[in-house]
Amino acid sequence: MNKGELIDAIAAKANVTKKDADAVLTATLDAIVEALANADKVTLVGFGSFEVRERQAREGRNPKTGATITIPATKVPAFSAGKAFKDKIAGMSF
Repeated sequence: MNKGELIDAIAAKANVTKKDADAVLTATLDAIVEALANADKVTLVGFGSFEVRERQAREGRNPKTGATITIPATKVPAFSAGKAFKDKIAGMSF
């Protein structure tokens, strides 16, 4: 599912226009990104949590030359699925 399909699904479930659904989805994503940029954690009960995690500096290899390089420490966004979300996915059959 891409963003356009998600907007269509939101519009259908919430009985709103696609324009309104797009505005709400965009505002929600912007708010999550802004909170993470401010080092806040975003928790949506039953869905999951978004947070910033620190990745330590580490050694790596240049795949072309095989030379050892140092990969600097960085901060990365992370998502942890909530229990209800995990349970819903675990109960699915394909």
